[in-house]
Amino acid sequence: MTATTLSVVDSHTEGEPTRVIVDGWPELHGSTMAARRDECSQKWDTLRSAAVLEPRGHSAIVAAILTPPVTANAVVGVIFCNNIGYIGMCGHGTIGVVRTLEFLGRISPGRVSIDTPVGTVSAELSDDHHVTIENVPSKCTQRDVRLEVPGFGVITGDVAYGGNWFFMAQVPELSLRLDNVPALLRASLAIREALRHATITGDDAAEIDHIELFGAPLRPDADARSFVLCPGGSYDRSPCGTGTSAKMMSLYERGKLELDAPWRQESITGGLFVGSLHKRNGSLIPKIRATAHITGEATLHLSSDDPYRFGIVGT
Repeated sequence: MTATTLSVVDSHTEGEPTRVIVDGWPELHGSTMAARRDECSQKWDTLRSAAVLEPRGHSAIVAAILTPPVTANAVVGVIFCNNIGYIGMCGHGTIGVVRTLEFLGRISPGRVSIDTPVGTVSAELSDDHHVTIENVPSKCTQRDVRLEVPGFGVITGDVAYGGNWFFMAQVPELSLRLDNVPALLRASLAIREALRHATITGDDAAEIDHIELFGAPLRPDADARSFVLCPGGSYDRSPCGTGTSAKMMSLYERGKLELDAPWRQESITGGLFVGSLHKRNGSLIPKIRATAHITGEATLHLSSDDPYRFGIVGT
């Protein structure tokens, strides 16, 4: 590849960054978003690492690669990726994409559809810049799974899907506070490794690559507080859209959340998502409402003589 550039718009959704790649990505030829994601992985993965890894990025960034849509009613297609690879769906990232499209003048307040590798999702942009997304159909597949975690004993949790696979558990001895992040990371990484060792998976042997620890909220307008481990080993600064979806599924299966009722999830940083579950055509569809803020625009330069042109792998 010759020297190239990527044009990006950065935002954060309740503290979690999204980097939308709006120009410079090579044309993708797949007829589905899943095929385009695979094409990115096979042919253009160095561009992913260039955009999200140091020195241009960091481990918490989720990038959203914009493509033409693959369905008739969608305004855009999106492929989400992070510091280690590609993710099927990203709630905070979808909210960031909608706000970015508004910032670029490509959409106005109202409803839009967005194609992702796990399906088409809908979003509604309000006049006050809040975004409500309708996620993909979600489910809770296993409850009260007992897991032996070295260094932490037996931890019991649920397996649920909200666009990504989650193991959700409460560890009462761990305080869900920002100054306790190192301990929370150690525990959630140990839980994920224990899941792999015990071969506990989602449907069709899908890896459970997200861990959600939950507990009592700190802010008075929230129902619960969460800490979410992301696939690349970082933690979600927002309440996590797919994680909030999975949490609501677990609550619904336990009879602790009614359809159409609000659920307010607080993040480890104090951000808030307002979610709800709705039945449609036999499926349960989560909705998530939040806002994103544009933080910058940039042109990323990938010079051929730069030894870190494609990022510092492992950061």
